[in-house]
Amino acid sequence: MAYSDFKTVENIKDKFKIPIISRGSLFSETEEAEAGHLLSEILKENIPLALNINTEKARSEMIVCPVLVEVRRILDRKVSLFSGIDFNIDDALGLTGYCDFIMSNSPNQVFLEFPVACIVEAKNETIKAGYAQCIAEMMAAGMFNERHSHAACHILGVVTTGSNWKFLKYEGGSVLVDFDEYLISQVNKILGIFVETMRKNEMKA
Repeated sequence: MAYSDFKTVENIKDKFKIPIISRGSLFSETEEAEAGHLLSEILKENIPLALNINTEKARSEMIVCPVLVEVRRILDRKVSLFSGIDFNIDDALGLTGYCDFIMSNSPNQVFLEFPVACIVEAKNETIKAGYAQCIAEMMAAGMFNERHSHAACHILGVVTTGSNWKFLKYEGGSVLVDFDEYLISQVNKILGIFVETMRKNEMKA
């Protein structure tokens, strides 16, 4: 079993016995982070093209990846970004396989040290269909950090089509699903959520 084999939230609940809660806005107080000129120009050019090509690969390369690279730039490259990384944590629990994107609160771009944000690309442009895989990856990230004595206040989960972004939190043994969904036109808010999370989880020397 792998992350992508978790198809429904019920799969997660049955296997891990954790509460999954959606009852409010998780980031209403989060400040925006202004997109730089380069990202603004990239998205202006790329969004219409990606949406017309309308494949997962196009959305990933033309929209999702530039946004994540911008988070790294805003944080002075003190965080790292991994794409298509092999993230095998627990075979018995099915927490194995590749992750679309992981952001780490370490500048080490060679080895993953402190996973904080797990980003899953929604299959067939359906956000809800990506919840289970995203939650599984978040739980794996939490296990990784515990094993390496990294104290994360929470793990951020993201399911995105490129044009739509849904955020989740894994903290205190529960998964919280944000009631809000953000459009790529709200990129400053999207960036702000990532930046806030990474700053709250700054790696201690």
